[in-house]
Amino acid sequence: MDNQMNGAEAMVRMLEAHGVRHIFGLCGDTTLPFYDAMHLLDHKIDHVLTRDERSATYMADAYSRVTSRPGVCEGPSGGGATYILPGLIEASESSYAVLGITSDISVGSYGKYPLTEVDQDALMRPLTKWNTVIKQAAHIPRMVRTAFRAMTTGRSGAAHLGLPYDIQYDSVDPSDIWADPQLASYPAYRTGPEAAAVEAAVDAILSAKQPLIVCGGGVVISGAMAELDRIATRLDIAVASSISGQGSLADTHPNALGVVGSNGGTDQTWEMMEAADLVIFMGCRAGSTTTARWEAPSIGTRIVHFDSDPMVIGANLPTEVGVVGDLRLSLGMVNAELDRRAQGLSTFGGAAAVADIKRRKFEIFDRIAADGNAPIRPERVISDLMKVLPPDATVVSDPGTSCPYYSAYYSQQLAGRYFITNRAHGALGYSLSASLGAWYGRPSSKVVALMGDGSFGFTVGELETVCRSRANITFVVFSNSNFGWIKASQMADKGSRYYNVDFNRVDQAAVAAAYGVKSWRVEDPAQLEGVLREAVAHDGPTLVDVVCQPLEEANAPVRRWMG
Repeated sequence: MDNQMNGAEAMVRMLEAHGVRHIFGLCGDTTLPFYDAMHLLDHKIDHVLTRDERSATYMADAYSRVTSRPGVCEGPSGGGATYILPGLIEASESSYAVLGITSDISVGSYGKYPLTEVDQDALMRPLTKWNTVIKQAAHIPRMVRTAFRAMTTGRSGAAHLGLPYDIQYDSVDPSDIWADPQLASYPAYRTGPEAAAVEAAVDAILSAKQPLIVCGGGVVISGAMAELDRIATRLDIAVASSISGQGSLADTHPNALGVVGSNGGTDQTWEMMEAADLVIFMGCRAGSTTTARWEAPSIGTRIVHFDSDPMVIGANLPTEVGVVGDLRLSLGMVNAELDRRAQGLSTFGGAAAVADIKRRKFEIFDRIAADGNAPIRPERVISDLMKVLPPDATVVSDPGTSCPYYSAYYSQQLAGRYFITNRAHGALGYSLSASLGAWYGRPSSKVVALMGDGSFGFTVGELETVCRSRANITFVVFSNSNFGWIKASQMADKGSRYYNVDFNRVDQAAVAAAYGVKSWRVEDPAQLEGVLREAVAHDGPTLVDVVCQPLEEANAPVRRWMG
């Protein structure tokens, strides 16, 4: 360890001690000492220079989702601090560990109206799980340890560290550079539930006639997929998910119903939500989308709720049994209790009911996907992607046009986090940059980013970062020259009174080519599968610009547009 160390060097060493291998960020005046320390020190951290601080945070977010390690992003004071906000609030609300580091003006110049002064502490406080602006260099090691502990324990989330310019030059005691290795990944320090709560949950489940499990993102975050699979199989119980919960079971699992709710759910999957006499939420907050604005489960439906966060249990629906604890530990205890009771021989007939619903759902999908007319149907894009992508592909989607179609109809063949979308706040521009974070976190997987042309315009500059990284990512743009989600909502809610939702058609393929991305523009449905296959097989970044049917004319799986 270095005999002499300044604050910037201490920050690098503390990140290294916590197992950080990638940082996504953008340079600035107040970050000069930190960048110099990154340059001069011998370490194993790869810094990825981005073109926008928002993108850096989205990259860190997706990196965290595929690695189960905290993602790290950084940016300078002032505009950098304000630009880094969207990704931090998305990660925190979605329960993913992301550390945002923003350098700051010198502590010595606080209150003197220096350039880029902003109260970073107040700015970040409502958006993060934990946050501080460090005031003394000697505090840096302790504050980094605290940030990692906050991010990785309990309900995981985002943390923020403000790093003032002058303390980056002040000395730090090298003996204080150490880390708890448990905090290098998450969930860390898992806590299990009360045994009595698990027994009560099993009693409730076994007393039901038509129970339904509904999984949120917590199952995959916890790594509870195998325990869930065992419960679903032994009790033959149907398992639905929110969009964030996709991957709790593989979609090919006999008991996997698919997504339910107002986005990505269909009338067919909703039948099971309405018919259930007991709904078991697992790592799911029972929020507006999954419940179709609390249309179901209706009041009177029995509720069992498993979650690591006691605040979400009973927040929206009267709950018969709440089980508070890490999902993997909790579901492991459920299986142990079922073992004790020798329980589990095709109890509920879930797989047969799921098979009937899927058959009816995909009859409609397959008919539309086979439509040979232009513009290309979004269903056709999803269908052709299923034909050309490998089973372990990682797909990242913006929350717009592509998301409900993918969530409703793509058949994910593996359990785990192979689909990523920003469901908490739904900012456009997420997938183009987030896909690069997913690629750095899981380079062996084919990464595909889906987005509308509206989203493409938000972060197109990151195509340069992708090319510089030589990332093997395929971008698929659903081009309909409008902000489709809002236009479809104006159709459904405002009598098709369209106002300020259309923009000029742009040749996304030509734009991508200018950055050095191999690209195609597709208007003929018959050509789409072949082009996608070529794009996915290419060694390097590719983009397919698909001129597709606008949402207001489509059969999108979004309940408010289908009534």
